[in-house]
Formats: sequence, structure tokens, C-alpha cells
Amino acid sequence: MKRKPTGDLAMIKKINTAIVLEAVLKHAPLSRAQISERTGLNKATVSSLVQDLIDAHLVLEIGHGESSGGRKPVMLLFNGACGYAIGIDLGVNYIRGVLTTLEGEVAFEQELPLKTTEQQAVLDQLCSCIASLQAHIPECPYGLVGIGIGVPGIVDDQGNILFAPNLGWSQVPLQQLIEERFGVPVTIDNEANAGAQGEQKYGAGRGIAHQIYVSVGIGIGTGIILNKELYKGASGFSGELGHLSIERGGRACRCGNQGCWELYASENALLEQASKLGADDLETLLARAEQQDEAVLQLLRQIGEAMGAGIANIVNVFNPDVVIIGNRMSRAQNWIAPYVQATVDQRTLSYHRERLRVLFAELHDQSAVRGAAYYAISSFFGKIKGAAL
Repeated sequence: MKRKPTGDLAMIKKINTAIVLEAVLKHAPLSRAQISERTGLNKATVSSLVQDLIDAHLVLEIGHGESSGGRKPVMLLFNGACGYAIGIDLGVNYIRGVLTTLEGEVAFEQELPLKTTEQQAVLDQLCSCIASLQAHIPECPYGLVGIGIGVPGIVDDQGNILFAPNLGWSQVPLQQLIEERFGVPVTIDNEANAGAQGEQKYGAGRGIAHQIYVSVGIGIGTGIILNKELYKGASGFSGELGHLSIERGGRACRCGNQGCWELYASENALLEQASKLGADDLETLLARAEQQDEAVLQLLRQIGEAMGAGIANIVNVFNPDVVIIGNRMSRAQNWIAPYVQATVDQRTLSYHRERLRVLFAELHDQSAVRGAAYYAISSFFGKIKGAAL
């Protein structure tokens, strides 16, 4: 009687398959021999596992590479178009969505204005946006592999929105609702965390160990990356630095605190003050700034200084390599950047700012939506690497 493969052998194959796939993801194009050299796996094992990955439509042969003396090697590449992910940035006044390949390349994108924060109306628009993105997926082996959503609030590890003050929401089981509607794995996180991941993976934060992403939209949130890992705190709720008190006895915030940073340095703070100038949206204000409207330029200066004051507190606490300013207010970079930098220089401890750089998001206002798509991609890879092919 033949002996069945042991659990140990199956586990070894899973581990080795994950190693080979990781080598292709990080170093392609490369040959089977190069995988063997990089991983230490013998050539026969690599050849067998590569064939499994080809059969699973995850790896492609793309022709011959340069010969080092013998036959030209067949080069391998990850098949990024074997499946697609959807990323959503659910804002207070917009929904932004992208459809990406499994390499994170944007295949289609959409942005919708939100005229209400009423929960069911927003959820209906959210589902409509996801369905529209899904309709653009071409025929492929894995189809839609998952959905990632960044939201402006506190999220637990079950994907429930516990509290989103600027939406006026609490206790919303968003992950469950979207999974039931679309039948694929869904990841929900705070949008600033998603933005931090987006910039670290695809933008200004690539290769930087310690970085703080500051999402400045209607409110302010922060994603904290320390030693290249997203820091989420003891309960998973870190990053609510928009609710740091910067004015004792200041204005009341929707979160229940007073004098919160976001009351003075966010898009909402800007628009509240701009209403006196007859402007009610960011685009109008930036157009007037382009025309050198002095009142608008002065207002942007005040916002930049307030933004810099909060960033200085962050720098003095975390001593990061970089602070990255993203979301919608990054569109005002030309007018606020000098005042942000001057305030940070004035208010930070000298040793903390020695190597510090204040940057604006390379992905502009797409940091969170790209990071949300990355959540879905990363989850898919985790399952693939953990499964016997």
C-alpha cells in the first residue's frame, strides 16, 4: 500500500511555493536557475513549483533571457492581470474608487461627490461605485479577488465602523454588508492608515522606515509607520491625531473634545473661513489662489501655519524620517508648503528636525484609495501563499 504524503511534506510544499512566488514578485523577470540561486531551493524543486504557479495562472513565461554560457534561460514574470482588486476611499464629501491589477496598476478609476452623510444613501452610492468598477474587470482567472475600503473613523478588527464623527456614524458593520453584497473578501481600515500604506507601497514613502502620513481632508487623520510596519496601538485605534488638543478651551469638536487640531487645519476649517469670501469649495479657492487673490492667499497661509503646528507636535513625539501630507488639501501644496515648513522649523526640537523631511503625497489625493486596493491584494497573496497549489 502506498503511503499518503505526510502533513509535513504538504506544509514544506506550501512554504516552498510561497518562497518561489515571493521571489518572482520581488525580483522578476528572472529564470528558474536564478530563483534557485536566490532561495537555496534545488533546481528540480523550483522547476516543479514554477510549473504549479504557471498552471495556477500566477506566473508567465515571457521568452528567453541572456545566456551566461549555456542555453538561454526562460524568464518568468508574475501575471498581474490574473485578477483585480478594488480600492475605495470613502470620504465625507466624496467616494473615490480604483480598479487595479494585482501589481497595483490602476486599470480604471471613478470619483463621485457625496451630497449627504445619511448612512443608507451613502451605502447605496458606495455599492454603486463598487459595481461600476467591477463591471470593468476583463475576463481573467481570478476575477475580483477582494475589496479594500478606507473610512474616516475608528474601525475594529471585524471591519465595523465604531465611530466616524465627521460622517455622524457609529456601529456600522461595513465589512459584513459589503461582503454579503459582493461575495468577496473585504478589508476595512481607517483611511489615513490606508493612505500611509499607499504612500509606503507606491508613493513618497517607499523604502522609508519611520514615516507619518497626515491625511488632510474634511478632518485630519494620521497613519503611523514605524520600522516599516503600520502602528495601530493596543486596541487598533491609533492615529487619531487630528483630535489632538491644540487650543485649551477651544471650539467644540464633533468627537466630543475641544480645540482639536482638525478644527484649525483641515479642508473643513478652510471652507468655514472661506464662506466669508464667497467660496464654498476647494476647487474655487485654489482657482482664486492661482489668480493671486490676496484674501485667499492669506487664508491658505493661516491653514498652512496651523497644519505646521500640529505636525511639529507629531515630529516631537515620534521623531520620524518623513511626514507626508496627503488627501485633498495636498492640492494646495504650492500655497501652504512654505508656511507648513516654516512653522515646523520654528516649533520642533533641533535634534528631531535634523534629518526630517516634510513631503507632500506623491500619489496626491489617491494615497488612501491605492492603499485600500493594496489591502485587498495583500490579503489575496496571503491566501495564495498559505494554500497548497
